[in-house]
Amino acid sequence: MTEATGRRRAPAMTPEQRREMIVRAALPLVVEYGTSVTTAQVARAAGIGEGTVFRAFGDKDALLAACMAEALRPDDTLAHIASISLELPLAERLIEAAEALRGYLARMGAVAGAMAASGGLRRGDPTAPAAAEGESREDRLRRGADAREASLTAHREALAGLFDPERDTLRLPPERLAQAFQMLVMAGGRHPDPMSSAELVDLFLHGALTTG
Repeated sequence: MTEATGRRRAPAMTPEQRREMIVRAALPLVVEYGTSVTTAQVARAAGIGEGTVFRAFGDKDALLAACMAEALRPDDTLAHIASISLELPLAERLIEAAEALRGYLARMGAVAGAMAASGGLRRGDPTAPAAAEGESREDRLRRGADAREASLTAHREALAGLFDPERDTLRLPPERLAQAFQMLVMAGGRHPDPMSSAELVDLFLHGALTTG
């Protein structure tokens, strides 16, 4: 077998795969430079020509909107929470879930914060999705709010599953506890000196008092 026949050419990317590859390369640059990042920088990081970036996204704003959408996408975090073994003690389950949620919030906050600090997208709210053809700004913002609420709901449902094995010994239904835990994790991340996930879970499960 000759070298020419023995070497197989890698399959070409689909348009969606190429867009995903470009977004993955762009995200660290968006965190560093915000909206000041250039398509030339993104192209170098992705190992492609700048024209390929424009063919994939049309303009830089569309690329930045795709980066924000990727940062908001909860799929990986939800899969992580769903994979937590229910054989673990409840505290360990919640610590692992808190770490996953904090990672998601930090990633989302880093991208949105960098965009906001550098002027934000010309299209408005950096956390809103890219506009569909003919869609008004109000409809786009409403669609973004609906997407964020859907993400919060999906996370609550995933967290509720972690409480379910102890359902008979819980003071509240798993769904209510999941909501409270989610709020605690989200609020805790905004403090300049946040509690560790282990401290947060211990406080959640056992309260502020050492006795009684």
